Amino acid sequence: MEKVLDLFSLKGKKAVITGGAGILGSAIGKGLGRAGAKIAVCDIANTDKIIEGLKKEKIKTKGYYMDVMNFEKIKTCCDKVIRDFGRIDILVNCAGGNLKEATTSKEISFFNLPLSSLEKVIGLNLFGGAILPSQVFGRNMVENKKGGSIINISSMNAFRPLTRIPAYSAAKAAVSNFTQWLAVHFACEYNKNLRVNAIAPGFFLTGQNKYLLLDQENKLTPRGKTIIKHTPLGRFGGPEELIGVCIWLASEASRFVTGAVVPIDGGFNAFSGV
Repeated sequence: MEKVLDLFSLKGKKAVITGGAGILGSAIGKGLGRAGAKIAVCDIANTDKIIEGLKKEKIKTKGYYMDVMNFEKIKTCCDKVIRDFGRIDILVNCAGGNLKEATTSKEISFFNLPLSSLEKVIGLNLFGGAILPSQVFGRNMVENKKGGSIINISSMNAFRPLTRIPAYSAAKAAVSNFTQWLAVHFACEYNKNLRVNAIAPGFFLTGQNKYLLLDQENKLTPRGKTIIKHTPLGRFGGPEELIGVCIWLASEASRFVTGAVVPIDGGFNAFSGV
């Protein structure tokens, strides 16, 4: 049993979490830390509270400022992490989100969605949320003889485009495609031990989607009710339920897995509605 569990150990690994101060990123960071990894929490938001919580659990960690939409700021952050950690074994790209201004509603139709808002959502989720950090941190990771693991955050939107959020859906579909492309590129051109995969969360309550799923009294909106009705497990997911899959993808347990996009959705994608 111990040998089997050792497959999932991240002891001695160095992990970078972009968007690490967010709800999903902080949960994943805590999970990887509990599995033994040293965690670099990178975010444009203040990371002090997250770092304090991780340290209380005896997790080795440090916080870093990083703007995922600024290539030079990403590079500066990467240089600091390398200086402090020595190397990077795991990169989890958690930065992302949607904007109300890029969402269709009774107040704003698809025809009137501002280009600036659409560009911001696509840029944040695709470029900042996957491509740019993979360029910067990946340059270091390809030098690791033992390889490593990059985990992107796709979405159920990549499997089934959802109503009202066209830019977010398009961006996450692109993240899935980029994940597969990068997996092949790194393995064929640089390092066959550096793997790239993605997880595709279903419906998890976050600051970006809460206004769509719950009303002012924290009761389900019509959209929220429809989602629960079409989720066989009958509930929203909790951030901690992303941890197991991320540990698997980051560890030796998945050493022959690359280019995969793993749904974590309570059965939503499998349900036809009948």
